[in-house]
Amino acid sequence: MSSVATVVCGLFIGTLFALYRDPRSRPSQALWIPTIWILLAGSRMVSMWFGNAAAEVRTASQMTEGSPLDRTILAALLMAGIIILACRMRRVVRVLVMNWPLLAFFGYCAVSTMWSATPDLALKRWVKAVGDVVMVLIILTDRNRLEAIKRVISRVAFILMPLSVLLIEFYPTVGRAYNFEDGAFTNTGVTTNKNMLGVLCLVAGLGCFWLFVKALLEKRRRARNLLAMGATLATILLLFVLANSVTSLFCFMMGATLIVLVNLPGTHRTSNIHVVVAGMLSVAALIFVFPEIFTSIIHLFGRTTTLTGRTDLWKVLLSMDTHPWLGAGFESFWLGNRLDLLWSIFLWQPNEAHNGYLEVYLNLGWVGVTLLLVLLGTGYRHLVSVYRKDRVAGSLRLAYFAAAMAYSFAEAGFRMLDPMWIFLLLAIIAVPGTATRQEVELPLDASQEFVPVELLSADDVVYERVR
Repeated sequence: MSSVATVVCGLFIGTLFALYRDPRSRPSQALWIPTIWILLAGSRMVSMWFGNAAAEVRTASQMTEGSPLDRTILAALLMAGIIILACRMRRVVRVLVMNWPLLAFFGYCAVSTMWSATPDLALKRWVKAVGDVVMVLIILTDRNRLEAIKRVISRVAFILMPLSVLLIEFYPTVGRAYNFEDGAFTNTGVTTNKNMLGVLCLVAGLGCFWLFVKALLEKRRRARNLLAMGATLATILLLFVLANSVTSLFCFMMGATLIVLVNLPGTHRTSNIHVVVAGMLSVAALIFVFPEIFTSIIHLFGRTTTLTGRTDLWKVLLSMDTHPWLGAGFESFWLGNRLDLLWSIFLWQPNEAHNGYLEVYLNLGWVGVTLLLVLLGTGYRHLVSVYRKDRVAGSLRLAYFAAAMAYSFAEAGFRMLDPMWIFLLLAIIAVPGTATRQEVELPLDASQEFVPVELLSADDVVYERVR
């Protein structure tokens, strides 16, 4: 039965790719590098698929261990990404100049590795974090930026979503995990825990929902595109139920609502966007940070007002002796004696603060929190600028931004190799040029000739068909 299900799953994935194939576009082959990176970040490392590393970490010492195979693969992808960016150096330099808060934040992260208790390990983790930026830059510096974003989102969703259902239903030894806290089994799909499956559904779901709305708004609607996205969205909604990740589902509903609202007539004013985003984030903050206010709502979703132990964890973390201004060093808090102590207190063995802002404070102190807020503030300003020029394209960035901000109230959303962090970077990194002119979907017809009609810069050319 499982072999038949595997064949059916493979045919389903192939059908999705065939339905969503756009003969007018020429996606860059370089996009497969960030696609593979995100596929690994959104599921499991290669060693976990083919070795004993699939077992969940159960001792604090395992947190510092890694797989040589995984390091080699990630290093190869990173090197390939750097080579691609080197070929686009002029565009990359302009992007980095525009995004100086990003350089400041990652520069401080690099400096903070010096006061980490394990500087070598912290530096290795910093290099992986830089890999996230490299992959996002490959997407955003593509000649057809909008098409590149669409391709990466659709590829990740088409592959990981059906595979998750397959593993949960027909390969439970791989697609499910034992919860040592309550002795029950949880559905994990292609990921290692239910929260990761939830965040994968969140980022893929928002992207697919946006593509579905975009297809509806197009003058020439393609039934094939709507069918592919509709089937994928149905799969994602099923996985939300199987994952039982309330935080991710709440953030998905918020982001999807935002996409619909900002594309409605009469909502194009920037002031309206600010009000909608601020209102949504305020509600999310109240629910996740002060859960006792919404006791009845939280109990409705089968959760306690401690958010399954998270608020108790926050109290312990804030009481621990850490450097308030500089933190423990980049990705260095959850190591050694601190981790042993926390795992002796909490049977569910947390390895993150379950709050992105608190996580940054523990690792980077108030200096890191300040730099992160500057990065988010300038990023929000940039994405609103994109929205003014292209409401449809800007709505996706707004959705990812709002979802990431809300998600980070209850989960560590600002961490390396995390899909939420990668797609947040995709939303807030500014790219020079006029979005509506640069993000044109070029028709593909070998018999047609295209000539440049406007030179935006030395590297940005808009093309028009010769008539």
